[in-house]
Amino acid sequence: MLAPLVLGHNISSSNTSFIEGLDGPAVFPFMYLGAKHMVTGIDHLLYLVGVVFFLARVKDIVLFVSLFTLGHSLTLIAGVAFAVEANTWLVDAIIGLSIVYKAFENLGGFDAVFGASINPAVAVFGFGLAHGLGLATKLQAMTLSTEGLITNLISFNVGVELGQFVALVIAVLVLFRLRSRPNYEFEATQANTLLMTAGFILVGYQLTGFFTT
Repeated sequence: MLAPLVLGHNISSSNTSFIEGLDGPAVFPFMYLGAKHMVTGIDHLLYLVGVVFFLARVKDIVLFVSLFTLGHSLTLIAGVAFAVEANTWLVDAIIGLSIVYKAFENLGGFDAVFGASINPAVAVFGFGLAHGLGLATKLQAMTLSTEGLITNLISFNVGVELGQFVALVIAVLVLFRLRSRPNYEFEATQANTLLMTAGFILVGYQLTGFFTT
């Protein structure tokens, strides 16, 4: 039942056929594909919710989202342009772990268990690299024309950023609203526990795929 949801980075066969039929620069089709891929990518969106969950200042949100954007933009474009090979199942399992990591961090788990944690900005950038590589592996599975490839990759990435912006605006507005509730601390704990559970489900699904295909 959960399988269609956890396939966060899959590209539909109809979109694949359309994109593979293009020859040369196709800015708007790739922008559309990138935006659609982002807003339907449950794993990517869950991680972003975890990142902004406790950020109350706009400048902090901009900083962390910018670091994440820089990370996934680098590996998305470089991964396809330089044909960096990576196992799709394992990369997506790491993306699932990024959700687990962020939710555990939000719950204060690292300080409580280990007495220390990795700098959040460094972690966000590092996981951004993993998320970008996950996007790259899906584009690599398609037969893309080399004519205008860089233009199309940049267009896809711009579409991803547009989709990400829309999703973030909605998420931030909802989170700001939740902070005014009297039971916010309890609800925040529940929400991050659910985030961690979803991350483990994603990891389990992807590892099952790795070992059985």
